[in-house]
Amino acid sequence: MNHLLKVPVVASRAFSSTAGRLRNKVPEAQKLFQMDNGLPVHIKGGTTDVLMYRATMTLTIAGTGYSLYWLLFAAMPHK
Repeated sequence: MNHLLKVPVVASRAFSSTAGRLRNKVPEAQKLFQMDNGLPVHIKGGTTDVLMYRATMTLTIAGTGYSLYWLLFAAMPHK
């Protein structure tokens, strides 16, 4: 019977000791993303967000152009 009580105690100690070290960063992020600075929300995170946005737009436009090229190529008659 004594061994049944040890498992929950060990589990609760493990979770409570790691949870005490973590810091809640959500309020800081909310302040950053709710700030009225004229920027769209997808680039408010800084340089990394801007670079990711530009890379995504570049890949999207290049992929669309590549697809349209091959669609036009397939529509043309071949010998």
